[in-house]
Amino acid sequence: MPTEFEMRKKNAQFASAARAGKKPTKPSRQEKLAKRSPISLWALGMVLFVVVGGVIFEIARILFL
Repeated sequence: MPTEFEMRKKNAQFASAARAGKKPTKPSRQEKLAKRSPISLWALGMVLFVVVGGVIFEIARILFL
């Protein structure tokens, strides 16, 4: 259980953030997930690897054959 002092301090921080125009609460887990990209970073890396590798392979094939 937080003490009365801690509660007052948290309430004061909340009020000052609200007055400053900032969002006083932390975003929920659902809000964080909504902002995330649907394709993960490693999948994007794999796609780029295949595309860039294919382009390099085709350039090498044209030059040497």
